[in-house]
Order: sequence, then C-alpha cells, then structure tokens
Amino acid sequence: MGSDLKISTKIQEYILNNGLDLHSVQKEIISYNESMGDIKRMQISISQSQFLHLIVKTSNVKKILEIGTFTGLSALSMSLALPEDGRIIALDKNQETNEIAIKFFEKAKQNHKIQTIIKPALESLNEIKENDFDLIFIDADKKNYKEYYEKSLILLKKHGLIIIDNVLWYGQVVDENSDDKITLTIKDFNNFISKDKRVEKIIVPLGDGMTVCRKL
Repeated sequence: MGSDLKISTKIQEYILNNGLDLHSVQKEIISYNESMGDIKRMQISISQSQFLHLIVKTSNVKKILEIGTFTGLSALSMSLALPEDGRIIALDKNQETNEIAIKFFEKAKQNHKIQTIIKPALESLNEIKENDFDLIFIDADKKNYKEYYEKSLILLKKHGLIIIDNVLWYGQVVDENSDDKITLTIKDFNNFISKDKRVEKIIVPLGDGMTVCRKL
C-alpha cells in the first residue's frame, strides 16, 4: 500500500517555490504578520492560501462565507480567485485586526467583493438569512467549531463546500495521552465529522490540517 510522503523543510520550500505565485498584497500580509509575535500563528499557511485560491477557481465558487478573518490572508486569497461579481462575507470579532484586513483588501482592489462583519461569529451566523453559499471557510475559536459547522450546513447550498482549518492541531491530535482542552475538543470534532453522513469529507495535510467537506 502506498504511503504519504513526509514533508521536510526542503521539500516544503520546493513545493512553495514551484506553486501558485502570490499577489503582492498577499506577500505584504504575510510580512506584516511576521511582526505580530505569537499571534501570527493565526494566519493560514502559504500552501493553504494557494489551495483555497484553486478550490474557488476550479469549483466555480461565487459566494463565500468566512468564519474568522484575522488580518485577511485567507479572505484575500479566495477573493482574488472570485469573478468580479463574486462575494465574501467575512466574520470576525476583533476590531483591530479587521481594520488591518480591510486596508489590505482595499490595497489589492478587492474590497468591493468583501463585506466584513465585526461581532461574535455565532451572533452573525444567527442573523444571516441567506442559505446559498458555495463555500464556507471555518478558522475561528476551536471551542465553537461544532456549532459553526452545524450552522454552516444550514447556510450552504447542496454540493457546497465547508473547509475547516487546524484539524491536526500541530500534530497533537494523535497524542493519546494529551489532556489539553483544545486538543480534546478538536479530536472530538474530527470524530464527529468522520461519522457525519450529511457530507463527504477528507483531511488534507496542508498547514495545520484542513478538512474539506462536500454537502450531500
């Protein structure tokens, strides 16, 4: 039986060097986040940004809901792949990082596609009446992942995609002795998704791990 390749630092660099070119503003966001200290880990990886871009392109996505925006790399990566009449609703409760993200969206001339809502995501999800999103990207507080997922299924059109970040949680999900609360929460969430017959799903080992679900 074949096995997955173990990705070394050199192979990772090779993959990035030979993959999709980044927009200049994407590079600016990554550079800016490097100055933010430990909080920079909230940013998706470069390979994930490339993956999201191509998923939007190849799946003919036009309407996206993002739960957790940070400084805007994921939203911008998806927006750049959208057609001119495409749309993203980006949810985040942090006013400061949201203002930073908006400036990057404006600089990349993508702000006309992206609507930001600043309040706790569960509140926003309860207020959204549309139920025809093509793609929903979840990358927010882990304790509410299951609620975000359930609400996303309601807002997603048939055969739409839900993509969830951080499902491998720095590799800690395979530590059977871990009693870390977030690790246990994500393990429980992953187990829940694996048994959910409402979707087809796969875990993709990019960045910190992404689960891609297709609504049946």
